[in-house]
Amino acid sequence: MKPFTAAYPALLLVGFALASASSSQRCEFPMIVNFGDSNSDTGGLSATLFYVPLPFGETYFHRPAGRFSDGRVLLDFMAEGLGLPYLSAYLDSLGTNFSHGVNFATTSSTIRPQNQSLAISGFSPFSLDIQLSQFVQFKLRSQLIAKQGGVFKDLMPEQKYFSQALYTIDIGANDVLQGFLQNLTEVEIRAIIRDGLGILASSIKSIYNGGGRFFWVHNTIPFGCLPYLLVVVPPTADQTDSVGCSIPLNKIAGYFNSELKRTVVQLREELPLAVLTYVDIYSAKYKLISQAAKYGFKYPLKACCGYGGGKYNFNRSIRCGIPVVVNGTLITVKSCEDPSTRITFDGIHFTDAANKWLFDHIKTGAYSDPPLSLGEACCKHA
Repeated sequence: MKPFTAAYPALLLVGFALASASSSQRCEFPMIVNFGDSNSDTGGLSATLFYVPLPFGETYFHRPAGRFSDGRVLLDFMAEGLGLPYLSAYLDSLGTNFSHGVNFATTSSTIRPQNQSLAISGFSPFSLDIQLSQFVQFKLRSQLIAKQGGVFKDLMPEQKYFSQALYTIDIGANDVLQGFLQNLTEVEIRAIIRDGLGILASSIKSIYNGGGRFFWVHNTIPFGCLPYLLVVVPPTADQTDSVGCSIPLNKIAGYFNSELKRTVVQLREELPLAVLTYVDIYSAKYKLISQAAKYGFKYPLKACCGYGGGKYNFNRSIRCGIPVVVNGTLITVKSCEDPSTRITFDGIHFTDAANKWLFDHIKTGAYSDPPLSLGEACCKHA
């Protein structure tokens, strides 16, 4: 892949970062560019491959909004925190506005390219390499469209925004999930993780070569606490921790995260003008799940919008919002009475309330390395 053309000289970029660090002022990011999966999808999959129906979106948007939550995803709260509008999905052709951000994430996306269709593998064809290719096109074509003036200009970002943007990355969970579902060994899954993180590192370097400087990188989730995986890959009693989560699945997540952190540290050495913030999403989510009652939540391992009751209220064949015939009767699974008291909405993804809690705890820098708040993510840490 050819390197992009930087919008600004490196000297100006360094000045932008160091000035913010020395004066302790809030970074003024004019745009967010996001790469990811369902944890940050704001309508990509819904616009292209699978319409996301109610009750998804019902709590906050009061309509389907292309998000796998009853309301906002974490990325929405991040945009709010930076004073920016919600990001339109790049793949959505209707009602989109890219003036202050663009979202390439799609649900079920992986870092590594897929060699089977969605119908066969269950995973999105929009892997990270495709998302990066879309970004290359967007960067070029958005400026060609803006030159037409009028509304075209209003809906596209300014050229200078690409070097001032915050590049957010939240992807990799599905690479590991795919390994679980294929019954791969731990050794095989670890190899997949290392391969995927090599691709992720190359992607960050490509963005950097094009002038991108500010990166906010999320680690992966505690897989062993997802109702979905607790049903599909049930742990034995001695494989279950005090919270009820699967120890082996969380062990794999820990390996992914340690390797990702090592990758970020290496990138800091190779990309001296970059500001890379590693965010420990795992620890924040596990804290909420393990101390749910303390923070006003209940049933941390039970899906709000699920079927079957029991410990997890999850059935892989009878999913949230999708009409299905059960014992001769057509039913559509609806959400629980009060999603604001629940952590997991559909057995995989967080509720609006849980995502807000998560944002409130990571925005301060308490879970970041270096310990930069979201508003300081352009600052070189001493």
